[in-house]
Amino acid sequence: MTIDPVLIQQVINGLSLGAMYALLALGFTLVYGILELINFAHFNVFMVSSFIGMWALELLGLSGQSQVLTGMALVGIGVSYILFNIILLTVGASSLNYPNPLPAVRWDVDGAVLQLREVLIWGITLALMLALHLFVNQTRLGKAMRATAQDAEAARMMGIDVDRVVVIAFFLGSALAGAAALIFGLYYNFTSFIIGYTAGLRAFTAAVLGGIGSVTGAMVGGLLIGLIESLGGHFFATRWADVIIFSILILVLVFVPSGLFGRATATRA
Repeated sequence: MTIDPVLIQQVINGLSLGAMYALLALGFTLVYGILELINFAHFNVFMVSSFIGMWALELLGLSGQSQVLTGMALVGIGVSYILFNIILLTVGASSLNYPNPLPAVRWDVDGAVLQLREVLIWGITLALMLALHLFVNQTRLGKAMRATAQDAEAARMMGIDVDRVVVIAFFLGSALAGAAALIFGLYYNFTSFIIGYTAGLRAFTAAVLGGIGSVTGAMVGGLLIGLIESLGGHFFATRWADVIIFSILILVLVFVPSGLFGRATATRA
């Protein structure tokens, strides 16, 4: 029995998409885990990072291919709109071609095509996820982040600089968004002012599906959303991909409200 090569290709595509969504979802979950705040600016940090990556590659001589919480949440929304409009007013609404420095190396996998870019995307994503896991679980600062996520006031009384931990969480989330943006540009070979919304919404869905606040959940959720998007388009139609993704999300949240890997938190008195 032979496996349909188109199906293998869609799995390869889904894993590549899932890797990008997982990195972006980790940014959402890091900030939420500590502040219980959705960082709305994260969508457009991803978008701006894709342009910064494109300009950096062009400077290297590579050309494009031919064609408290409420207040902080409002600040996040404000920053998001500022970043969005800066790019829209300075760069414009048209899509721009992304430089591709990778050699055209590809392998045949049972009739499907596996390119060097996919292998690099998987490798970089896996390395970043492993590094983040070790950082959060093995380092002193990572333990401080987990303590702050569990109880910020108790952590402050134990001598942890909570404000510094919050800044580091935002920095790490933005760095992961930057890595995801570079992956997006190299994978799709274009960038645009609107990609923060399209990719960011799926990444946020991945974080919620896996259990927002859970690092493992963000990783697994991202890969699941990538595979669902790719395979849903294969078995049904591309236009049904979002319907399938959000239907599965609703079903999961109905039966497992905290997500696949999330933990229900006790309400403080």
